[in-house]
Parts: sequence; structure tokens; C-alpha cells
Amino acid sequence: MAFRDLNARRHIGLQQLSSLAFTGRTLLGPMKSCKFIVDESTNQSTLICSAVRLIESLDLTCAAGQLLNETIQAQNKEFKTGMSTLLFLVGAWSNAVLECLQQNVPVSAIVSVMSEGLNSCCERIQCLQISLHDANKELCSSSARPNAFKSKACQIACDSLLNPQISLCFQKDIFAPEEAIPINSCSHQADDCNFNGCLVSPLTGFGSIASLVKPAGGKSTAVISGSGIIASSGNQQKLTHSRYFSTLQRSRSSSQQSNFQGYLSGQSAGPCGCYGLGHLAMALSHGNQTSVKLLQSIVAYQQERAEYRGSFQFNVTGIVTCCLLGLPESYSCVSPGFVTLVSPEQATVTKYFEDKPLRILLVDGDLTEQYRHLGFNRPCNVRTILERPSLWEGRAGDLWLSSALDILISFEVNLVLVKGNVCENLMERCIANRILVIGSVARDVLCAFGEVTSAQPVTYLTQLNASCVGNGAQVELWKACDGRAMDLGELIPVRIEVRGIPLLTAVLTTAVASKMQLIEDQFWTLVYRLHHALNDKKVFLGGGAVELLCLSHIQMLAEQPLQPANKNAVKEFHSPWLAASATEYKSVVLQALASSWKQYLSVVMCNSAKAASELEACASVDHHLKKAADSGSPSAYILGEFRTGDLLRGGSGPFADHGESLRVYDNVTAKTEAWRRALDLVLLVLQTDAEIITGPKRNQLLNSRVSSELMFL
Repeated sequence: MAFRDLNARRHIGLQQLSSLAFTGRTLLGPMKSCKFIVDESTNQSTLICSAVRLIESLDLTCAAGQLLNETIQAQNKEFKTGMSTLLFLVGAWSNAVLECLQQNVPVSAIVSVMSEGLNSCCERIQCLQISLHDANKELCSSSARPNAFKSKACQIACDSLLNPQISLCFQKDIFAPEEAIPINSCSHQADDCNFNGCLVSPLTGFGSIASLVKPAGGKSTAVISGSGIIASSGNQQKLTHSRYFSTLQRSRSSSQQSNFQGYLSGQSAGPCGCYGLGHLAMALSHGNQTSVKLLQSIVAYQQERAEYRGSFQFNVTGIVTCCLLGLPESYSCVSPGFVTLVSPEQATVTKYFEDKPLRILLVDGDLTEQYRHLGFNRPCNVRTILERPSLWEGRAGDLWLSSALDILISFEVNLVLVKGNVCENLMERCIANRILVIGSVARDVLCAFGEVTSAQPVTYLTQLNASCVGNGAQVELWKACDGRAMDLGELIPVRIEVRGIPLLTAVLTTAVASKMQLIEDQFWTLVYRLHHALNDKKVFLGGGAVELLCLSHIQMLAEQPLQPANKNAVKEFHSPWLAASATEYKSVVLQALASSWKQYLSVVMCNSAKAASELEACASVDHHLKKAADSGSPSAYILGEFRTGDLLRGGSGPFADHGESLRVYDNVTAKTEAWRRALDLVLLVLQTDAEIITGPKRNQLLNSRVSSELMFL
């Protein structure tokens, strides 16, 4: 038969996907192993710990590699999480397809059965979804049990937000004039906390919300946990299809803000006295303690502001990061306003403007002479021979510089935030005239300053008028948690703020240059996990529970006796023969799909040090599968094991220091969309390979009776 001849040749695309995905096996799971990517031409290396950075660093010359890169980039752009799962499943399912091809399974049957199998899994695992209300209640209940954490710091995390003096600090910081505010804190021995650090949150009128991670053995003070509200029920956009080149279409408001409606006055505390999302953030962090403490401070700050508006929205657009290289990681903190890096000359201007109200200008573009907005059309009837002769280049440039500077001085502008690049010569002249110009500012930052200062962004300085200039901005040198201003040599951090601005900057610090990108990626991953959890209003049980149920379900389907093709199958394939072949090979394809899920769980257990080898991990998975099957209800068994903390549990892991395993949750839409994207990519490459005839049997196929059924490119 034709497909038997086709399967005899090599599937280059699937093999390439498998090889590329194999490089990311150590990136799967909560305890990722970092990799050094070495450039052979320059001998330079970079440290990566995510699938996105891995694919970006590789030299992808093959078509399959380009498709894999676009698929991962699409997942990253939409969700910022799930890329390592996507990468691994691409490799696992490529191997599963190759195994089916070796057994002479037709391509049509592989595509049909694998798609049906994944859809069936997505329907089956809905029983492992849990609403945020129930998740928060369970997390608070588990933390309230004496054997759960045995940690007083967790209790402090829940209670300190309710402290009237702490709330007063937030209130003064938001609505009162800038002044020093006393910090209400209570000390505990570090032995009372099972974390390797603690969270210090000094709040001052014009200071930082510092989330200081102290080393073990130090004193701990009050931990401020994120505050949260029970999600109200409502219509939620459902996932209908997946394409590797596109993302789910959402409005800007829904994609950037997690609408978590509710009223603070009507909320009741959980069993541990916690009103917030601190426990949920911890459960979504998968062991990343530093990032979760920063996120808890951000949520707490936004929640306190929301108290005066009546509803809470976790606003992702109100969060920015500033990476400071050269400081210990314990200096990482959250600061109100916008923290950025400037040159020493700009820092001199900043010192001059400290404690002075500034007039601010926002530029939505580049601040250069050659910049033209998108869509600008030059005159069509003019032919430019030479735009600027070198003889007059200096004079023309000086004319623009003088005009730009005169405009800024005439409107008494002190601070200019520019979305794009800034002309170096104009920057120097502005510094000489005590005008602070900062370039490469994100659009969301410009919008935040525009809302609170009434400044209107302009594209060109010639558009500037009095109504475009805002008032009330303040600038100062950024100070660390100990109150000291930091001079990092070439770049100096400064902080720009306006009273009432909702903008928060997560200041990320490290003394190791290769870790800077890693720390920033981990922070944003956690931020978007919480963001998507609030949007979905539900989460999956984590720790391998969902994948274990998928494996159990697929094995059950594979063991079902063969049934003759029904009318719907015949209609779908437009041929009784194709429908019969799909039914005949269904068990083979499902077994290959099940082996991929088992491989996924085994690698996660090995990477998390829950098993010494993949053989031991497979034995543990088989043990749980047998007990789930014997129980009569695999979903009930998995749910029970998850709640007792015995599901795929080993001797170590990200939370191994705790007396009882912490609950781990996963995003719903991000996880299922990563699955769909991975399978879509594999099936696309499979069908593309099937249409390309290569190998020594090409001439034989051309002369065979089935040549009329094939299309040659």
C-alpha cells in the first residue's frame, strides 16, 4: 500500500524536532538545571534556564526549527508560561509519531487518533480544576494546620496586612504628602520559619516597599502577603482552537488586567486569618521564593489602593522591572514609581531636582531629527539627490538641536520621558541646561504618568503646547532598603514618582551578570501565572496530577476493545477504508501517546530529585496508575493523593524543607494551550513530511501503481 512505502523513508522534520526538544529536558519542572550556551565562533557563553532563551540562543537553520521557535514565541507572547512543557511535549510526541510510523500506522490514523486523544484528555481533566475561592480556602486551611508549614512567618504574612498601622502606611504613601512613616514590625527567630529567608517591608512616604530576602539565621520582621478577593462568577472566553502562528484574541483591558471584583468590607478571613492572594502566589510559584515575595508585596500594595475604589484589579501594566547588576540578591525589592538607570551626568541633574516638583513631557517616539512617525509619506513628486550635504551637516544639526532645546526651555520642561531613542547631542545640551531626558521608556509607563500628571504624549517637539506638559513629578536617587543611595559606576538608579501613580517597579539585583536575565524571566513568569489564574478564575491541581490523570485516561482508552467504525467516523474521513484504519490502529497510537505522558512525569520527577533515575520514576508512576485503577475512580484517587501531599512525592524538592508538601497549582488555559500548540506543530511537520518524497525508493514510487495518488513537489 502507498502509506507503507511512504513510511519506509526517513521523517527528517520529526527527527529534527525531537533533537531540538531533547536539549531542553533539564528545563522541565520546578527545579530547572541551567545551561551554558557557547558560541563557537567567539567562545562567548550565556546562561539560560528557560525554553524561550534556549531556542533564541540556538542557530536554527532548519525549517522545523523555525516552526518550533515561532510556536514557543507565540506561547511566550500570550502566556509567559508553559514554554518548557511545550518544548518537551514536542519532542515526546515527535518520538511517539515516529514509533507509530515504524509500525506502519497510516498518517491519517495518527493525526486523527492523537487529536481525539488530546481532546479527550482536555475534557477528562476538567474535574481537576478548582475555583480560586476553593483554592484559597484550601491553601489557608493547610497553612493553618500546625503540621503544614510549622512556620510562624506564614501566619505573619496573613495577619500583617490587617494590621492598622501597616494599612495606614499604605494609605499615607498613596494619598498623603511625602514624609517618613514609622514601620510596625515584629521580630521572630529565623528558626520559626521554614523558608530560607524572610520578607521585610519598610514603607515610607517616598521610599521603597522593600521585599528583602535575608539569609538564614537573621531576624525576620512582619511579612506582607498579597491581598485577594473571592472571584465572582461570570462568562469566560473559552479556548476553541489553536494555531502555532497566532494567539488568542483578547481586548487590551482583559489581557492586561486581571479583573477580580469584590468588596473588601464584605470579605471574611480564611482559616488562617488571610484575606489575600499570598498563598495562591506561593502555590503558583513552584518553589521560586524570591519572586513570590516580591509579588506578594506588589499585590499587597495594589490591594491597599483598591480598598478606596471598592474593587481589586491585579494590573500587570502597572508593574515594571529594573535590573541592577552588582548588588547582592538580598537587595531585591519593590519600589513605588518608576526606577530606571541613568548616566552619572544625568544623576547630577537628578540630585539638583530632589524634593522639587517637576514639569514633565512625554514623547511617543524617538527624540531625534530623523525620526518620522509610522505611516509618514514623503512627497511623491520630489526626488532627493542628497538629503544633507556634508558641508552643511553640522549647521543643519545645530539648527535642529537649538530649536528643540528652545522649545523645552520655553515651556519650562524639567523632565522628558521618551519612548524610543534620544539624540546624544540633544541629551548633552539638556544636561547642561538641567533638563533630565530619559529614553527607552515603555508605553505603559508613559500612560501611567500621563494619567496622573495630565501630560499628553507628543510625537514631535513642534507639537508641544502648554496643555501637553504635566506637573507634580518628583525624581530622586533610588535608595536601597538600608536607606543608602547606590552608585553602580557607569549607571546609577533613579526613581521617578508622582503622588497617586499606580506604577510599581520590581528592582531585581544580583552580583552575577549571567543570572540577571534568569531572575527577570522567573519574576515575570510568576506575575503572569497569577494574572492568568485570576483571569481564568480557576486553576489546575499541580505537581503532576493533571498529567497523571491524562496518562490513566489514555491507557484506559487504549485497553478498550476494538469497535467497528461508526457512521460519524466514515463521514469524517470521507472513506470507509480510512475510518476502519483509524479504528484498527487506535490502540497503537494511544499507547504511544501514553508513553509520552509517562516520559513527561518521569523527567519531572528526576529533575525535581524525587527519583534517582527515570527507571525509578517510571516505577513510581506505574504504582500510582495501578492504585488509581484499583480504586475505581482515578480522578478521586489523584485528588485524594494531592490533598494529602503524597502524589508523586519524593524525598526532596523545592518545598522539601516543609514538614508537609505545599500545594502546587497550574494555570488552566496556559497549560492546555501549550499542549495543543505542541501537538499542532508535530502533526503539521508530520503531514508536511508525508507530502515530500525522499530517499532511495523515490523512483520505485514514481513507477508504482499508486503514483497517481501522490503529489510531488
